[in-house]
Amino acid sequence: MSTPFRLDGRKALVTGGASGIGAATCRALVTAGASVVIVDIDLAAALALARELPGSSVLSFDITDESSVKQGLASLGALDILVNNAGIGLVGNIEETALEDFQRVFRVNVEGLFLVTKYALPLLLASKGSIVNIASVAGLVGIKRRFAYCASKGAVVALTRQLSVDYPTTLRVNCLCPGTVDTPFVEAYLEKYHKHEKEKVRQELNQRQPIGRLGRPEEIANFVLYLSSKEADFINGSVLTIDGGWTAA
Repeated sequence: MSTPFRLDGRKALVTGGASGIGAATCRALVTAGASVVIVDIDLAAALALARELPGSSVLSFDITDESSVKQGLASLGALDILVNNAGIGLVGNIEETALEDFQRVFRVNVEGLFLVTKYALPLLLASKGSIVNIASVAGLVGIKRRFAYCASKGAVVALTRQLSVDYPTTLRVNCLCPGTVDTPFVEAYLEKYHKHEKEKVRQELNQRQPIGRLGRPEEIANFVLYLSSKEADFINGSVLTIDGGWTAA
């Protein structure tokens, strides 16, 4: 029997690929035989990761800049898998959220995904490829003081479903909604908002998932690997949680 979940000969692109869930995803895809293009605005981190991953390459551009996205993706030549992982967060309820901050979250989390997908689409249609969008449980349930973030991740969920309807036989588009994952993203949040009570808040984050702990980046990455593989060919337009039971509670 052949080994399942292999991606030999396939080319993947991961945005926000230099750290956290993105870096774990790059590692998982390369281990499965894919060549990976790491896209990140942190060029040094992307190059360091690429040195670890045979056959990988780096593109460094701002996903919110249309001309940069168009120019960067024009150099690819072929693409089988797109993982829209890059994103930012924001703490605040509607009263605490300034317009410019709301717009910044949408520029990265929604417009960035739109631009990368738009300019990768011809290559993905040619290969009958796969897109995995990384959303969040915040796109499915309300989370206190995450007004802009919840709204942006809800948009990612809706965009996923819409794309799968427009291209049902030539493209698979699915969405993962993780709970809180132990990544530099979470560490940055703790440093910015809870510098003097990190361990207390870290424990609260662990307990927010009924399973009692944060997710691990490699757990999300392996789910992306599955969705990108031939074994997942019948999965399209799905919004899948990986959240330690959060949305079931």
